[in-house]
Amino acid sequence: QVQLVESGGGQVQTGGSLRLSCAASGFSLDSYAIAWLRQAPGKDRAGISFISNSDGSTFYVDSVKGRFITSIETAKNTVYLQMNNLKPEDTAVYYCAAVKESIVRTWKNSPPPRKKIPTYAYEYWGQGTQVTVSS
Repeated sequence: QVQLVESGGGQVQTGGSLRLSCAASGFSLDSYAIAWLRQAPGKDRAGISFISNSDGSTFYVDSVKGRFITSIETAKNTVYLQMNNLKPEDTAVYYCAAVKESIVRTWKNSPPPRKKIPTYAYEYWGQGTQVTVSS
């Protein structure tokens, strides 16, 4: 059974840290990148980071750059999102999702402003985990 299982959400105060995990099973991460996306109340779901399994390369949107770090533990088929210096505006449901590396590569090479990778391009999704940051 193909699935991505997330864990690690919760509630923290401003400036705190959380680590999210995304464990993949039933498929190999070869040729996939794992994205972290988030959806705040009343807003669209948006990608915030990618990590490519093939070379470990990463990408972050400006709003999380320098505060969030995504990493991959190949032996466990697990991807992490370390979130530091959390702010109230980081409050959202966080999802991990698998997308072909070729799609991410094309997207990264496109000139800014880049359009969002469409939701249908993500092949597998985690169940989502709530992150709440209080002021």
